[in-house]
Amino acid sequence: MIKLMPGLAAAGLVLSLMSTSAFAAPAGSTPDNTRAPAQIVRVAQMPKYVKPQFKRKKVRLVTTEVAGTVIIDTNNKYLYLVEGNNRATRYGIGVGRDGFGWSGIVKIGRKAEWPAWTPPAEMRRREAAKGHIIPAFQEGGEDNPLGARAMYLYQGGRDTIFRIHGTNQPWTIGLNMSSGCIRMMNEDVMHLYDRAPVGTKVIVIGPGNKQGKVAFEDRGIDVLRTMFGG
Repeated sequence: MIKLMPGLAAAGLVLSLMSTSAFAAPAGSTPDNTRAPAQIVRVAQMPKYVKPQFKRKKVRLVTTEVAGTVIIDTNNKYLYLVEGNNRATRYGIGVGRDGFGWSGIVKIGRKAEWPAWTPPAEMRRREAAKGHIIPAFQEGGEDNPLGARAMYLYQGGRDTIFRIHGTNQPWTIGLNMSSGCIRMMNEDVMHLYDRAPVGTKVIVIGPGNKQGKVAFEDRGIDVLRTMFGG
């Protein structure tokens, strides 16, 4: 089994603290589908917050993994959606901070739009000891740390408590900020969500090498596909 600065206002402080983790509601929770997607996408598209190397790109990826597989390279802060024929879409990601990294082979067990957030009791106790009060539950929406979409990672049929999800803090992409979840810009997590169904194999490369041997080589931008599509 695998194991911002705060704003001046109190609301800004709470939001910043909540976004240092990425845990979602249990399977019985109902996502809030009433929020306006345009608002969240607009937050994620602010280019000044994201370094150019972490923008979504079509790349040449040599790998033995089959099309449809997701490879997450937590060391270099990239997530790849393998497309076959040495092609992939590469996304920039934020990953676990020191002590919260992990590795393994998992699957997308379920998915949710505008997911609610239920932080685990351990996290609430840990933050409370620092004087940070985190709510026991937060509805999905613009201010939710899980962003626009969440893909819940399972291993052996059980929820690992780790997720691939959006974020309302796009400036954290490329950093080690989370409690183990994989965060993406909202526009990117929506793009991946539409292309990675439940059951998708996800290989997480990180501390411990529990993912085993994974052969892949990022050979950079696929210029022809970038210019002409396909």
